[in-house]
Amino acid sequence: MKDFNLLAILLKPEFGAMLLHGLLETLKIAAGSWLLAMAMAIVLLVVRLTPNRLAGRVVAGYVSYHRNVPTLVQLMLWYFGIFSLLPDALQGWLSVHNAETLLSIVALGLCQGAYFSEDMRSGLRSIPPGQAEAARALGHGYIGSMRHVMLPQAIRNAVPALVNHSVSLFKNSSLAMAIGVAELTHAVKEIESQSFRTFEAYSVATVLYLVCSLLIMAAGGWLSRRYRIVGAR
Repeated sequence: MKDFNLLAILLKPEFGAMLLHGLLETLKIAAGSWLLAMAMAIVLLVVRLTPNRLAGRVVAGYVSYHRNVPTLVQLMLWYFGIFSLLPDALQGWLSVHNAETLLSIVALGLCQGAYFSEDMRSGLRSIPPGQAEAARALGHGYIGSMRHVMLPQAIRNAVPALVNHSVSLFKNSSLAMAIGVAELTHAVKEIESQSFRTFEAYSVATVLYLVCSLLIMAAGGWLSRRYRIVGAR
């Protein structure tokens, strides 16, 4: 058994380059899927709260699917299933522009959007009914009241839950390795296979994931304090 030597990983230029590339790919996937998830969550929430029952049931079915099917299965479905059903021209374009990363962003973003929408729906429920009535009294329609009055407060109330699911999204980016994305976990696996230093390689990955997750939580805590609704506990 080899002695523990972290410098054997950190000081080797090719390993350092692999780690940096993997970390940047992980951050790219996490950021892209987070933006997609937030946009999707707002759309889902607005549609679900309309008086149309069919629209509400469609959104409820969407949320139920993404919350009950494993994220890895959803990634596989997009990469091996839906991708093959796309037009040839689009498949070719995606293949040239890093299809694995783009499909990972889509799959993770659509999946996490279901969680984000439920977080914001819970935040919306905590808003006093008088807020909606006041928005209507000011002349806002449904979209206007949601945009200017209800959604900003709902997002503020949902910040703690959104931060928790943002951390989960960041960690789930490691699943993209299963479809060939050279993200951080994939890079660490390659380093381990070349160096035969399993403990050291995965120790580096553990520290990097931990630091990034703590930074996300710290940013969420700052946002929660910075944009806390006056009078809220």
